[in-house]
Amino acid sequence: MLIRYKKTFEKIAMGLLSFMPDEKDLKKLQATMKKYESEENWQLFLWKEEDIIGLLGVLFDHPGNQIIVQHISVNPSHRFQGIGKKMVKALKEMYADKVIISNENTAPFIGKCDVC
Repeated sequence: MLIRYKKTFEKIAMGLLSFMPDEKDLKKLQATMKKYESEENWQLFLWKEEDIIGLLGVLFDHPGNQIIVQHISVNPSHRFQGIGKKMVKALKEMYADKVIISNENTAPFIGKCDVC
């Protein structure tokens, strides 16, 4: 199930976000988390089954009616089970009136999703 990020999940979210290639540096990772926490058009979602195992970070582009997937990450022990696609599908269901697109980092994965 896709849930909205809360500050209580900060360590889990940072751990998942650190799997993204551009988020290896701690200062960069902290800056990214700050952006998600402070800017209203940047939203972070977590995928919860029994535990939180995935993360989806998006930028709402209001004038363009688009949602740009900035970050997508799944715990390595849960990869290749369709979790990423489930997260994108759940996002699409939550925001059916919006177009989901990728950035340069998420394009290879989003291109494989059949829900966008």
